[in-house]
Amino acid sequence: MSMLKVVIHNIAKLSTRGTPNRSRSAGTKLLLSSEETAEGMFLPKARAFCNSTDLSKNEAEVIKHENICRETGKARTIFDFKSYMLQKIKSVNQALDAAVPVREPIKFHEAMRYSLLSAGKRVCPVLCIAACELVGGQESMAMPAACGMEMIHAMCMMHDDLPCMDNDDLRRGKLSHHKVYGENVTVLAGYSLVALAFEHMATATNGVHPKTMVRAVGELARLIGPEGAAAGQVLDLLCGGKSDGGLEVLDYIHRHKTADFAEAATIVGAMLGGASDEEINRLRKFSQCLGLLFQVVDDILDVTKSSEQLGKTAGKDLLANKLTYPKMIGIDKSKEYAQNLSIEAKEQLVGFDPEKAAPLLAMADFILNRQK
Repeated sequence: MSMLKVVIHNIAKLSTRGTPNRSRSAGTKLLLSSEETAEGMFLPKARAFCNSTDLSKNEAEVIKHENICRETGKARTIFDFKSYMLQKIKSVNQALDAAVPVREPIKFHEAMRYSLLSAGKRVCPVLCIAACELVGGQESMAMPAACGMEMIHAMCMMHDDLPCMDNDDLRRGKLSHHKVYGENVTVLAGYSLVALAFEHMATATNGVHPKTMVRAVGELARLIGPEGAAAGQVLDLLCGGKSDGGLEVLDYIHRHKTADFAEAATIVGAMLGGASDEEINRLRKFSQCLGLLFQVVDDILDVTKSSEQLGKTAGKDLLANKLTYPKMIGIDKSKEYAQNLSIEAKEQLVGFDPEKAAPLLAMADFILNRQK
């Protein structure tokens, strides 16, 4: 074994010594040494060696999932995902409030703001910003697109709850949009938000080359359109009340209906940040796994949590006899599938700057472990 391999193994042992039973997650535990000597001497070599072709699988996994450089007895620096999300959500909410002010017709703009500004996870806009920052861009470059993503997401929720779709009375702990404003206004406010999403993205984005902007707009339109999220929604409706569609059909529905939204947010953000084609391809795989993970967990929560815990009607998929992962493969297999999707998503981020990748890695953990 080479001297460099010995060094890597020794650091790996130091990183786990004294805490053998402590579970760790690559998504939330970015291990950084506070000692300049360890940071300067070992971490660059470990990363370089991890990228070489002769590194064994076990050694690569150690570096990949732990970022192991630290000194015995030193406290680890853990990425604070909660603070990160609160800060990003605050920025997104402020930008959304400014993007859709109350103007004439006042009642209609209030209707547009009702679902758009309701309390939510803001997963899509945060994905957009985090992907932009991952490849060297700035939050300001991605914010108009991030707002556009949330406008489109709000429209989907508004329309999903309509009687002709999922027929739900609750959303995010409040009355669904059509229960407050009527079905006709919900339809009009929804497609107005989609139009505004593209207008805002095209006119408010600064610091991005026009060709890149056109490419990003086209990518977003493709992923929410008839070959993207809309295709998944249509097949979901066609399969309504039929539970014999098979796992392949279920995967198709959610890889489009849900995962294409995560892909759109991530890829658009990466494009605006100046990502290379290779980076875009890897982030495409990451976001597809992440989006599908979100849906698998959603299906699990639908049958394990109450309406009060979820902030929306629980058990409605079961009552509607819809295709879900727990119905197709059971709760335990669904949880195992979710775990595997989380791991696969994280693997796509190996090789990116660990500090910049930390929000996306943590997002995978957040989605996997969410309770509503």
